[in-house]
Amino acid sequence: MNLLSQSLTISETQHHARVDQVLSEHYPQHSRSLIRKWLDQGMVTINDDPVSKAGQKLKTGDVLAWQPPEIHKSDKILPEDIPLAICFEDEHVLVVNKPVGMVVHPAPGHYSGTLVNALLHHCSFLSGIGGVERPGIVHRLDRETSGLIAIAKTDQAHQNLSAQLQARTMKRHYDAIAEQNFGEETGSIEAPIARHPIRRQQMAIVENGRYARTHWHVKGSYHGYTWLGLELDTGRTHQIRVHLKSIHHPLVGDDIYGSKRKHPFKVDRPMLHASLLQFLHPVTGDPQQFDVSVPADFQRILDILAQRT
Repeated sequence: MNLLSQSLTISETQHHARVDQVLSEHYPQHSRSLIRKWLDQGMVTINDDPVSKAGQKLKTGDVLAWQPPEIHKSDKILPEDIPLAICFEDEHVLVVNKPVGMVVHPAPGHYSGTLVNALLHHCSFLSGIGGVERPGIVHRLDRETSGLIAIAKTDQAHQNLSAQLQARTMKRHYDAIAEQNFGEETGSIEAPIARHPIRRQQMAIVENGRYARTHWHVKGSYHGYTWLGLELDTGRTHQIRVHLKSIHHPLVGDDIYGSKRKHPFKVDRPMLHASLLQFLHPVTGDPQQFDVSVPADFQRILDILAQRT
């Protein structure tokens, strides 16, 4: 078999690790199910020999390599002429300000109207590393979270941006409105996150979960509410929502992880916005920084809270 387009050499610290574990740790934008598909389709090799078992153990010095499938049209995932708020674009990368309510990538029940549908219409090519359902997607935002998201147009850009995510050099800052007031101005939450043991559609603080850390600082205090700025060291599913719940300051409007508190204003989504994105350009290495203001529904609540203090 020819050398595949992406490869890594197993280090001493990875000796005896599982194939799927190593791939997941190095490329967190890939789901375990996608990695298993690559294995099933013979796209993964160890020292040029095909490997199909996700649990196969690796040895120091092994060369693990794989070839992601090329993007192709799907009868379920089609280009759609959906307007995009583009903050930056060149032949390598795209930065978009995602609106509230837009799903990032297709999934059961959401095969149209997603960011991917819009990207397939806008771009002539996208990175294929994420597979046919997630072309170009380096990191994700929840459907009801607004704000900045980076898209890779080439595999080279995707690999580089993913490495920055893994090394925690890609900076992602968020604005949030949380319940109750904080006793301090700054702090960090460090608690492992995994799938909830009973409610499988939710995430939770789990002892043997994946490491997660969130930094927060107070941007504004109101009667019973706090405007927070947050920075992620890691990017676990629902990380901010789960971490804030764990310290008894859930996001305002969070029906899943929030409280049953009645608010003096209408709110129909978790008040969370990805306001700043910072990384090195994947080809030139030049520092890139983008920031966007909170959307109208978020600002409306801040205005109401400011009037109540």
